[in-house]
Amino acid sequence: MKEVIEVSREAGEPSRIVIGDALEDLPALTAGRRVVIVTDSNVHRRYREIIDPYEHIIIGMGETNKTLATAERIYHELVALNADRKTFLLGFGGGIVTDITGFAASTYMRGMPFGFIASTLLAQVDASVGGKNGVNFEGYKNMVGTFNQPEFVLCDLSLTDTLSDREFAAGCAEIIKSGIIGDAELFGLFEKHGLTAFRSDKELLLRAVAGAVRVKAAVVGMDEKEAGERRKLNLGHTFAHAIEKTTSNFLHGEAVGIGMVTAASLAVLWGRLDKAAESRITSAVANTGLPTASGIDAKRLFKALQMDKKRENDDIHLVLPRRIGECEIRRTAFSELEEAMPELAV
Repeated sequence: MKEVIEVSREAGEPSRIVIGDALEDLPALTAGRRVVIVTDSNVHRRYREIIDPYEHIIIGMGETNKTLATAERIYHELVALNADRKTFLLGFGGGIVTDITGFAASTYMRGMPFGFIASTLLAQVDASVGGKNGVNFEGYKNMVGTFNQPEFVLCDLSLTDTLSDREFAAGCAEIIKSGIIGDAELFGLFEKHGLTAFRSDKELLLRAVAGAVRVKAAVVGMDEKEAGERRKLNLGHTFAHAIEKTTSNFLHGEAVGIGMVTAASLAVLWGRLDKAAESRITSAVANTGLPTASGIDAKRLFKALQMDKKRENDDIHLVLPRRIGECEIRRTAFSELEEAMPELAV
């Protein structure tokens, strides 16, 4: 059971996303190459039989390790290993590992080939696909980074079996997001099925993951470096990043779920979305076991919003749903957003 989706790149062959029984493709994809794996201690403990045959670098776990200091440590270890531009760097882990591996590979010796084995659902449908690589800086998410797509991403669905329900649900948030952006049928899966169904039915999960990757691939193919259309992939993320800046109580996917509900609420307030569609979005998020509100004071959240790295002077580009399967990018003055904040479900 497998599906392969290609994401176009400005230079070189398309990025190859393998979904399903994907690990069996690893030997062929790395044949004849020197491979160095970057992973974290948790993934290494669980998958030693895959990792230990290769040279490997183990980094710390958690968002606090997604830093320039960790990238520098990877550079030091690559130098010690006499790695060169032809060495293949393989990130094996969740979004933090894939982000920092892509960043290190893109900057070491001005660029080396790289790919990912995405071990979490969130990484499979979002972090590892599309070529955004980066590290956090002074508390700001992904403030330093590159656009550079991996040669391949292996999304083996068996790897999600070790995730907690909370981590799995966090990954589902990004699939729901993809449905709202560009696939009403994909969104509908989360109205018909709850978390247990996606966890127990690999064919259903394959449909969901492949659907999300297809939406992202189509958007990235039109706008690889986020000059316009790709901003739609930020649905829910502007609010999510503000939530994450304000509190550590939520996983990234949980914050995205809240962010999508908030964006829908704002779209209704501004007459861009009907109330029925907003209710469907809120119900789909809740049906997956995700929170729908942060409980953060609107003034605190707005202050964090003003620090968003995507702001342009006194404006910010917000992504708002128009209907299920269609979104718009709306350039918004912070003064207008501030006025709306007290009326939103945040």
